[in-house]
Amino acid sequence: MIGGVAVAAGIAAVGVNAALGAGRASAPTASASPSATPGASAGTSASASAAPVETPTETPTPTATPGIDLSAHSNDDPASIWVVVNKLRTLNPVDYVPADLVYPDVRYVNRQPMRQATADALVPMFAAASSEAGLTLAVQSAYRSYDTQVSVYAGWVSSRGQAGADATSARPGHSEHQTGWAVDVVGSSGTCALEICWGDTPEGQWVGANAHRFGFLVRYKPDTTPITGYESEPYHLRYIGVELAQHLHDAGIPTLERLFGLPDAPDYAPGTVS
Repeated sequence: MIGGVAVAAGIAAVGVNAALGAGRASAPTASASPSATPGASAGTSASASAAPVETPTETPTPTATPGIDLSAHSNDDPASIWVVVNKLRTLNPVDYVPADLVYPDVRYVNRQPMRQATADALVPMFAAASSEAGLTLAVQSAYRSYDTQVSVYAGWVSSRGQAGADATSARPGHSEHQTGWAVDVVGSSGTCALEICWGDTPEGQWVGANAHRFGFLVRYKPDTTPITGYESEPYHLRYIGVELAQHLHDAGIPTLERLFGLPDAPDYAPGTVS
C-alpha cells in the first residue's frame, strides 16, 4: 500500500540485518480507492402448504484448494504469514510490531525493514529480475509502524480530506505494511514509481508475471477494487509463501478474501477509528 516518500534520484544497496530503524514513509505519491461492494444475497423458500420461510444470508465460502490446508495458518494473528488485514479487518493488537524485522541486502529508495521470510524471498526475486531480464528492482516501502501510519494517513487527510485519504491510504491498524509481510517495489529509473502505470513498465510486467514464483501476491489488481477497496497497485507485493502464491496464480484466484471465504472489504465499517 502506498504512503512512501517520493523516489530518490539515487538508489543505494545496503547491508543485511542492519540495526532496526523506525519505518519512514509519507508524502502522497500514488492512489488507492474504494468501490462499491456487491451485496450479499438472501433468498426465500415456500411451498403450497406452508408460509414462506426466510433463508439465512449467504456467507462467503473458501475457494477449493486441493492439497493445501487453509487452516494451516491463522487469518487473524498478525504474526501469521496468512493474516488478512483490510478495511474490515483490523490488526490485533492494533500497534503490533513484528519480532524479526531485518534489512535484506538489496537496493532501496527508502531503507525500511521487513519480516525475515519476506526478505529471504525478496533477495532471490530481485536477483532473478536482473539475471533473467536485465532489470533492477528496489524497495520503495516495507514495514511501517502504527505510529508511522498515523502520520502517513494524517498527511493524506490534510491534503485530500478524509474521503480522499480513505481512497488512497490505509487507516492506522489496517495497513499490510505494519505486518512486515508487504513491500512496495520500483524500478531503478523511478519511472511510474507507486503509480498504476508501473504495471506497464518492463519491471512491473516482470514482477506481475513472476512474483508468485517467489511467494509474493500482487495484492491489489485492476479487477479487485470492489473486493479490496483499493485501485490497482502493481508494485504492492504481499508475501504468503510459494505454495499458496503458486496456487492463487494457477487457479486464477484474485484475492486473499476470495481464497479464504472472507467478506469483501471495499469500505471501512461505521465507527472505524481513523
